[in-house]
Amino acid sequence: MQTETTADRTITWDEGGECLRFIEQTLLPERCEIIATTDVERLATAIRRLEVRGAPALGVAGAYGVALSARSHRHAPPGAFMDLVHRDAAMLQATRPTAVNLGWGIRRVLAALDREEAPGAAAERALEEARATEEEEVRLCHAIGEHGAALLPDSCTVLTHCNAGALACVEWGTALGVVRSAVQMGKEVKVISCETRPLHQGSRLTAFELARDGIDVETITDSTAAYLMRKKVIDAVFVGADRITRDVVFNKVGTYMHAVCACHHDIPFYVAAPYSTLDLQHSEADITVEERAREELAACGGRKLMPDGVRARNYAFDATPLGLVTAIITEQGARRL
Repeated sequence: MQTETTADRTITWDEGGECLRFIEQTLLPERCEIIATTDVERLATAIRRLEVRGAPALGVAGAYGVALSARSHRHAPPGAFMDLVHRDAAMLQATRPTAVNLGWGIRRVLAALDREEAPGAAAERALEEARATEEEEVRLCHAIGEHGAALLPDSCTVLTHCNAGALACVEWGTALGVVRSAVQMGKEVKVISCETRPLHQGSRLTAFELARDGIDVETITDSTAAYLMRKKVIDAVFVGADRITRDVVFNKVGTYMHAVCACHHDIPFYVAAPYSTLDLQHSEADITVEERAREELAACGGRKLMPDGVRARNYAFDATPLGLVTAIITEQGARRL
C-alpha cells in the first residue's frame, strides 16, 4: 500500500494504520512517495534498494524490522517464535554489511524480546522498543546539531558529502542537523552539496531537503570540491558516518578525498554521528566495505554510460583515517582528535 504525500519523518510507526511508513528515497526529488508496510521482507528490500538509507535511519529501520517480524509471528508456538524472528533479523542484517547502526537497532529490539516469554507480549514489547529507538534518534540528532552549530562562525559556507540530513535519520539529521541548528540560531550558513556519485544522494536528497527548508544550497560535482577549497570558498566540511571504528570513519565513498583536501588547505573536517554509529572494538581491517552493482555506473536514464564488457569498481563507502578528522560530534559534544 502506498500514497503520494509528504511526511514529517523519514521512517515512523503509523498507530492508526498499524504499519510502518517510510519515504521511498529513490524517487526523490521527482516525487515524495510514502510506503506503508507490515511486511519485514518488503522493508528488507527497501533497505537493499536504498529506499531507506542513512546510518541513523537504518538503525531505526532495523529496530522496526524486528518488531514487524515479531508481530507477523506472534501466533506461532513459543518454541518457534524466536527462531522465526532471528531468521528475519539475519535477513535484515545481511542487506547492508558496512553500516553499523542497522545491526545495532536489530540487536536492541532482539534484547528486549528476550525479556518476554509469550509471543504476543514479546511482539508488543518489540514495537515499544522500536518506537523508543525512533524517539531517541530524534533527540540525539537535535543534540548533535546544537553542539556542531556552536563550532560554526556567524557567517560561513559548509561543504557536505552524500546526505546526512532528515532523510538519513528521522527528522533533523546529523551533518545537516548542524546546519539546521545553526540557521535556527540565526547564523548565515550556505551549503555546498557534492552531487555524490554514483547515486547522487547529494544532488537528489541533500539539495532537496535544504531547498525545501529555504536554506541556501548549491550543488557541485564531487571533483570540484578541492578547487573551491583552494579558492577559499569553503570554511568547514561536515559529513555524517556509517561506522566509526577505532582508526577510521566509514562514510559514502569520496569522503576520504574531501578529508585529504581539507587537511591540505587547513579547513576543519567534522564528522557528526550518534553513539550508535561508534564501533570502537573494531578497526578498518575488520569491516567489509559494500560494493554496489555495475549498473549504477554503467547507465543513467536508460542511456549507456560505459561500453559493454568494461568492469566497474563501485564502492559504496570509503575509510577516512581519524588523523584527518578535526572532531567527531556526538550527542555528548565535540570530541577533538
